[in-house]
Amino acid sequence: MTDATDDRDDELLARLWSVDPASSLPPADPAWVARLLEDTMTDVEREGETVPTRETGTHGRNPLTWLVAAAAVLIIAGVGAFGLLAHDSGDKVPGAGSDPVHTVTHLSAAPGGSSGKCMVPNADLLGTQTLAFAGTVQEITGGVVTLVPTHFYAGDVTDVVEIEVPSADMHALVGAVQFEDGGRYLVSATGGRVTVCGFSGPVTPELTTLYEQAFPT
Repeated sequence: MTDATDDRDDELLARLWSVDPASSLPPADPAWVARLLEDTMTDVEREGETVPTRETGTHGRNPLTWLVAAAAVLIIAGVGAFGLLAHDSGDKVPGAGSDPVHTVTHLSAAPGGSSGKCMVPNADLLGTQTLAFAGTVQEITGGVVTLVPTHFYAGDVTDVVEIEVPSADMHALVGAVQFEDGGRYLVSATGGRVTVCGFSGPVTPELTTLYEQAFPT
């Protein structure tokens, strides 16, 4: 059976389970269900009323008989279908489907208190940054660049990092990173602001070495 089929089976199980009002109850005993159906279709005498026997055929059966019989059949069918699907899906316990929740770090591209002057990047100053990671740009939209981290050198680990797209003036003045879709970058930050002046930028052997020196394992 293909993975796609397994996924559909899991989804169907989850939907059946979520709408079943008796999902918290233990499964019905198949022997009891069979007995219920047998008793329903067998002769029963009630005060003032006699349910037709098997010899009389289906003629004259009252509506209640058919209603109870139909309910019993549905119970049997439901137990059988649930058991079959559970077996095919490896006896997994179904759960309600939901989209994964991503943790996000938000950063500003504007350096705090920038005087427009840069110093040569060095490991000592880079090592004082509270956040440092390597990541790949997933998308750039609405003035925000979204990166998926591949390695954290420092700071809290999150699934995604979102950074305000720096302006062209910032790139010219303080060497702010010009992010490109699909590009790989090394980024450091302090106080929620991305460091500039070459401390953050595209992945290169030189910048990688600087990060490894600043954040030794």
